[in-house]
Parts: sequence; C-alpha cells; structure tokens
Amino acid sequence: MLTPTEERIMRVLWQLELAFVKEVIAKLPEPKPPYNTVSSVIRLLEKKGFVDHNAFGKTHQYFPIVSKKAYSKRTFKDLLGNYFEGSHKSLVSFIVNEEKLNETQILELEKLIKKQRKQKQAKK
Repeated sequence: MLTPTEERIMRVLWQLELAFVKEVIAKLPEPKPPYNTVSSVIRLLEKKGFVDHNAFGKTHQYFPIVSKKAYSKRTFKDLLGNYFEGSHKSLVSFIVNEEKLNETQILELEKLIKKQRKQKQAKK
C-alpha cells in the first residue's frame, strides 16, 4: 500500500506517463510541495518498485512501472480482505446502506450483476 502522499504522486505519474519532478509538481494542487519533498517521494516510489527513470545527466525522467489498474486491483483486494472479511456481499451491502444509493445507482448495480451473470453462463 502507498501512503496518501505517494498515491497522490502516483496518480500524477499515471496521468503524465513520463515526467520530470517539476512536471509532477506542476500537476499537484496548491499549495505546491517543495521540489525536494516530491523528489524524495518519487525516489521512495522507485525503491518500492512503483517507478523507474531514464537518466539525462543529473536529471531524471520518471515513469510508472506499476499500472493504475494493477494497483487498483491490489488495493481493492486489500480493502475487501481487511475490512469486509473477503465477503463481496458485505462490501456491496456496505455501499448500498452507507452511501444511500439513489434508484438510478441501484439500477446500474443490478445491470452490472445481470451482465456478469450472462457472461458466466456464456462461458459454461
């Protein structure tokens, strides 16, 4: 798992795909963090295996090596396992009850479930 600061910077790198530290800072909201802070966080992300770089002399251009989709999957599995004991039913129940879904949102969930059911039946 990434810290909130690391995740914020990864979101920028996923968006830009290839960036120098200054370009990352430019995409961050105000107040802008100091250059050294962002540079340090990116180097930590590199040590964690999320980011790599191309060197241009003393300057580095960074790029993500873990995709947003792969990170989302891993984070979702952690969320499901750590907070809902691995139960998809508990997760959906939480969303329905806590988020106070409107009728349109409930219908959208039902459509997704029906679509998944059809896909599973087609595979049989």
